[in-house]
Amino acid sequence: MKTIWIAILLAVYVSGTHAQFELTGTVKDDEGQTLIGANVYIDKTFQGAITDINGHFAIRNLPAGSYQVIASFVGFKAGSESIDLQGNLNLSFVLNRTTFMAEEVIVTAIRAGQNSPVAHTNVSKEEIADRNLGKDIPLLLNLTPSMVTTSDAGNGIGYTNFRVRGTDMNRINVTVNGIPLNDSESHGVWWVNMPDFAASVDNIQIQRGVGTSTNGGAAFGATMNFQTFTMNPEPYGTFNTAYGTFNTWRNSLSAGTGMLKDKFTLDMRLSMINSDGYIDRAFADLKSFFVSGAYYGEKSLLKLNVFSGKEHTYQAWYGVPLELLGTHRTFNPAGMIISPGGDTTYYDNESDNYQQSHYQLFYSRELGEKFIFNGAMHYTYGRGYYEQYKQDEDLSDYQIPDVITGSDTITSTDLIRQKWLDNDFYGFTWSLNYKHRRMEAFFGGGWNNYDGRHFGNVIWARMSGETEINHEWYRNKGLKRDWNTYLKMNYQTGKRVSLLGDLQYRHIWYNIDGIDDDLSVLSESHVYRFVNPKLGATFDISNQQRFALSVAMGNREPNRSNFVDADPAHPV
Repeated sequence: MKTIWIAILLAVYVSGTHAQFELTGTVKDDEGQTLIGANVYIDKTFQGAITDINGHFAIRNLPAGSYQVIASFVGFKAGSESIDLQGNLNLSFVLNRTTFMAEEVIVTAIRAGQNSPVAHTNVSKEEIADRNLGKDIPLLLNLTPSMVTTSDAGNGIGYTNFRVRGTDMNRINVTVNGIPLNDSESHGVWWVNMPDFAASVDNIQIQRGVGTSTNGGAAFGATMNFQTFTMNPEPYGTFNTAYGTFNTWRNSLSAGTGMLKDKFTLDMRLSMINSDGYIDRAFADLKSFFVSGAYYGEKSLLKLNVFSGKEHTYQAWYGVPLELLGTHRTFNPAGMIISPGGDTTYYDNESDNYQQSHYQLFYSRELGEKFIFNGAMHYTYGRGYYEQYKQDEDLSDYQIPDVITGSDTITSTDLIRQKWLDNDFYGFTWSLNYKHRRMEAFFGGGWNNYDGRHFGNVIWARMSGETEINHEWYRNKGLKRDWNTYLKMNYQTGKRVSLLGDLQYRHIWYNIDGIDDDLSVLSESHVYRFVNPKLGATFDISNQQRFALSVAMGNREPNRSNFVDADPAHPV
């Protein structure tokens, strides 16, 4: 008899733990009108629904538990409800029309939605703040799926990088508020030029794989989009300081006015980061600021961002030779000087020096109930160099005449050189967003122009003859124009199935002209035209399981080194 009761209790327990319930309800505005096509979803799950013509929604097969239910609709403030689901439940959401346009519209067109068949991760402001102790962006995101990070200095400050799904940085598309961040020629992103940028970031989306169409270069491993300061209605001021290993300091001051006259906001951030680094002499001296001002109207948004970063870092990108890993893991060969007697010293300014400043202007406008227009203009100016001490260099390699002293002819010398990059990047992006019931569509694109000037100076030489100080031995220019347009459509066919169609066209013109650092002649001009189609579908099996299918094509033009390092007899 005891065995029978135990079996009955066990059956009841198993039945209870597998019980599934239904969450239903309605979504209305503050005037009692039903909202058709509103999104209702369970936070941190795949489960959600779209309201029907009567404003009703139903989310089925939910196991018992605590949930956060969110309802959203364009032009309204999102509603949120915490529930403890122990049976079928009915919820009623009343959404209030926003008195100002929300900033999410700036990045909506290039991001993957809740039901997009794209593997993606959203990182919130709170998650970023919890991890931000001054390290660069790659180290803050190293816990996200498929990401592997590296740090030249060994402590996450200075030159850092990452790979996603094994793909390096120059094949990962990165945008800030929808504006391209990848360098137009190298295709890379140099986070050292943006110290403490995370302190001005509100949220991040990382798409793994080819991803949805965006602005800038093509993505193979991932697409990463940053959204910076969003509206904070209350005034605030904070000062953060942190100290860590390797004499690392981070000081950051942030302040904001809150909403002024229900229309205006002003936010700012000032940061300084210093570190000796883990690798020998791999110091970093980093400074940055971010200022953002915005006007919020009922149907429009005007916003200006200005941010800049300045870095001075000792070179540490050569790595530790394999034979020294077991005995001297911090060894850094950069700046090594070997005297004629065999003594070893190090040049104290074997360093990288660069400043990059960004200007972004945004305008968004609601056009009726179904359309939103977004437009942005941008300008980025960068200028800097890296400095090196070089021993026994041939004078002819620097276009310096041989030095004749008496009967001797000197053809080589020790010298200090600087390799410079001085560049401008500017353009505009735009999108027209449409949403009606189960359909959401985005038509957008952008145009960008890059002008990069590369040159090198010899600032000192042990033997230089009649050569002037700051002798320039090479100069070349890279010009690039890139424009694209895309059309995306998302359609919710039912409560469980979503379809995606995405088509992009890119046109690139790239020209290099001048003398390279090895005195080779550069004279190339190339045009590329790419069509990038994407199709996909998602099927929600349950609130914890989703099946997604995606077929996508990505095309990418060669980067600068592909052209410069190519065999002249067999160009790219």
